[in-house]
Amino acid sequence: MNEPRVPSMSRRKVVGAAVGGLASVADLTRAKAASQAFHPIQSFAASSQKLQIAFVGTQVSPTDKNVAKGFEEKFPDAKVEFLPIQGKDWNEYFSKILTMMATGTVPDLMSVATEGTQLFAGKKLSAPIDDYVKKDAAAMKEYFADVHPSLVEAMMYEGSLYQLPQDFNAANMYLNTKLLKDNGLEYPAADWTKDDFYNMAKKMTKSSGGPPFGYGWVNRLWGGWMPWIFVNGSNLLTEARAPGGEWLWSTFYANDPSAKERGGGWRWEKPQANAAANIEALDFVVQLSKEKLNPTVSAGGGDLLQGFFTSNNLGATPAGGFWAGGLHNAGMKPDGFDVQLFPKWKSQRHQFGTAGLVMMEKSQAKDLAWEYMKYYVSKPTMTEIFKGNPTTPVRRSMMTAEQYASTGPQHWQVFYDTLDKHPDTAPIPAPPQSNEMTSIFMKYTGLAVTSDQDAKQALDNMQKDLEALFSKPIS
Repeated sequence: MNEPRVPSMSRRKVVGAAVGGLASVADLTRAKAASQAFHPIQSFAASSQKLQIAFVGTQVSPTDKNVAKGFEEKFPDAKVEFLPIQGKDWNEYFSKILTMMATGTVPDLMSVATEGTQLFAGKKLSAPIDDYVKKDAAAMKEYFADVHPSLVEAMMYEGSLYQLPQDFNAANMYLNTKLLKDNGLEYPAADWTKDDFYNMAKKMTKSSGGPPFGYGWVNRLWGGWMPWIFVNGSNLLTEARAPGGEWLWSTFYANDPSAKERGGGWRWEKPQANAAANIEALDFVVQLSKEKLNPTVSAGGGDLLQGFFTSNNLGATPAGGFWAGGLHNAGMKPDGFDVQLFPKWKSQRHQFGTAGLVMMEKSQAKDLAWEYMKYYVSKPTMTEIFKGNPTTPVRRSMMTAEQYASTGPQHWQVFYDTLDKHPDTAPIPAPPQSNEMTSIFMKYTGLAVTSDQDAKQALDNMQKDLEALFSKPIS
């Protein structure tokens, strides 16, 4: 989970949407009355407070400025300032933020995905928001009633809540409908299998080894070959739940069966990179490369694959709701692509990543930062931010045919079905050591794909490096 907010970019760049997307100040003004109950105007002791928000990007867009202006209309004593930080993915963005903070520059809020929630909480750089949520429980009930509990749990660490999720992306399977049709293939059933996928990918690949290619993936933690680990009944790290969080589940999800047995956030305690199921999964995707069913596997974002896909040279790839807007902006018509659940292997468990704003522990404007966090996830604000479907909204009420009519895909229900119909779906493993872990994961994945090491060698070596990493104290 799970890239700056630019029309043609993939989930790794969706972080930039954390501060942008409103159409106009007029839109915000019209939404003002409807949103008052969710984020009532409060007065602050300081006559003027600056609120600095960090996000991945190179510049502040006009829409970003409109967001700030709308908030400043609600809070006349506030001044919002954006801090763009360039990074090709979450990993690079987090590294730059950590370096910046080490020199004493600390934003009040920053956009953070699953990959960084425990990274910043574990280093005690971010602040829990439990007390704020409890204080505003009456106003917050509408939000939580509209958001799947698995997305909220992913934003917790050791019993406390650190973020209000605003978007999410599960690794579903995108399909090029032209290549399906050209090869006599039909849209697969929801319970299709790994073998069904393999046969489909072979048929869509040119006999000499593409293009077109039947399948493509990127070397990264979210949406790379990790989905194959999940559907093969495994994970990169062992899974457990931290205690705590009862107040949240009993207050907001008391009557929701999908909230039962949830705790205070995920714990990924020990590496198990070289588990037999993981070796089998890596062997499978390496074999796809050897059979030339996919283009060269590269690291970073998904721009290259999007180019293949939009030119009808790629049949399938793992991606989330962010690709709907990206493909539309790249010129694909709503019926030019579709999406289905990831194919079943030993299970059909999906991975997801979610994102939202994090309040920094050293912020001198925490009360104001909390008001912005509420404002950011209110439905009037999100309705405007998600025009064009730059990513998947966490609000169930926003997942409608109308929402996806202009961009596609036809089977947009798949995005939330991933949570509703597969209750074992879970976030990608992202412990406090996430940045270093991701680098290790990508290193040995690359060695396996290029055949410098076979799958077992690569994962044995990955396991050694991860064990060394996890033996160190979090600092």
